[in-house]
Amino acid sequence: MDWFENWFDSPYYKILYQNRDELEAQEFVEELLAYLQPQPGCRMLDIACGSGRFARQLAEHGYEVTGIDISRASITAAKAFEDDHLHFFVHDMRLPFYTNYFDLAFNFFTSFGYFAHDRDHILAAKTFAGALRPGGLLVIDYLNPEFVHANLVPEETINRGNYNFHIVRSFVRNHFIKDIRFQDADGKPKHYTESVAAFSLADFTHMFRTAGMSLVGTFGNYMLDSYHPADSPRLIMIFKKKNG
Repeated sequence: MDWFENWFDSPYYKILYQNRDELEAQEFVEELLAYLQPQPGCRMLDIACGSGRFARQLAEHGYEVTGIDISRASITAAKAFEDDHLHFFVHDMRLPFYTNYFDLAFNFFTSFGYFAHDRDHILAAKTFAGALRPGGLLVIDYLNPEFVHANLVPEETINRGNYNFHIVRSFVRNHFIKDIRFQDADGKPKHYTESVAAFSLADFTHMFRTAGMSLVGTFGNYMLDSYHPADSPRLIMIFKKKNG
């Protein structure tokens, strides 16, 4: 299994990241909707949706929302919230999913760049584009590699209740690596790894141009301020699928 299949299906993933800023995330989605002005009832795809919190938020606005994720545990949790306007599927983003169907697609919170080979990222980009109707929009929210590299914390220990997660961060072969070690409740050592490619704006533009999409907007944070490579915490991109 790839690192993300092991880690995202692990119960420890949610324990480590339990203190994420939910309010900031919700406000980001609202900012995006205010900017994009989707038509009532439009079809939306949440790619790598996790347990579906943002898909649910989108559906509350009356949109037809579908969420996909490779984690079976996450989709099982998300399916408890399904209704006539909200559906979830276990799906690998590298494989085709619907064709020319969605008006908008979202890939939130650095849910890309996980694969060991560039060809897999190209496959994912083509799947994203293929799922959109001509003229449809894709929003990708990614880490800003220059900012992350400049502010990398090499080592720290994070306490979560009975667990002490020892984290070592490094930059290897153009990937940000996070090595996570701790002991489970029985005192047995556990080890997980995260690996995310340090894709630049130019890298994304090239990948998605290959998939038939063009860059139409960038932002540098969740308030949708301008993107500056040196000091923006995020790289948020809007791509548009070519007509015809």
